[in-house]
Amino acid sequence: MTDLSRAVWRKAGRSYANAGCVEVAANLGDVIAVRDSTRPDDGAHVVERGVFGALLADLKNGRYDI
Repeated sequence: MTDLSRAVWRKAGRSYANAGCVEVAANLGDVIAVRDSTRPDDGAHVVERGVFGALLADLKNGRYDI
């Protein structure tokens, strides 16, 4: 299990004041942690840095209909 006690959380740039947003912690070495900013105590998804990078590349290239 990854220790998230030293995670530095950053809210997504397209956040809205009253809406649920994604927060990302990228200061954890080889992994990235992602959580719901409205429910931070519910935990986080932890993925390898390369996997997260591939997801971001796919999102930027329009692979997903979101």
